[in-house]
Amino acid sequence: MKYSVTPSVSAILKKISDDKTLSLFNSIAISNRDKYIHLRETSLSPKQYYSRISGLMAAGLIRRQRGRYSLTLMGKIVYDAHLNIGRALSYYWKLKAIESVDMSSPDACLPKEELIQLINALIDNHSVRDFLIKETLLYTLEHQRGQQHQKSKEERNSH
Repeated sequence: MKYSVTPSVSAILKKISDDKTLSLFNSIAISNRDKYIHLRETSLSPKQYYSRISGLMAAGLIRRQRGRYSLTLMGKIVYDAHLNIGRALSYYWKLKAIESVDMSSPDACLPKEELIQLINALIDNHSVRDFLIKETLLYTLEHQRGQQHQKSKEERNSH
């Protein structure tokens, strides 16, 4: 099947927003061409099954090869993003706690070393932790640049 139009982010997200479609998408991702996904394993009617399969194919997330469904390269990237969202959700309350502590500091900016210590203490998944630390360091650099810019602007205005 050829795709004449590049799917949009919203179109892809709509395709996997339904729990049953997402479950089917996950089953295809996990099977990795090792086995055929039987209709009776999905708890879907034939019409629901083929409608969802058709939608996933139209979005460019899966393909059929030799009678078996597998993820396309785009599908693999979307599946990885889906896994990242799941990891983030598993830390939801810890992320809220980190934000709360960071926002409660007197100048609304906890020193980056303390924030990194807090992240290391609460987050045990290296990919989530590394992302948060990278974001913290980028925010700190942007904040410092903004302060330097404001300070030099004030100095120019005072002369």
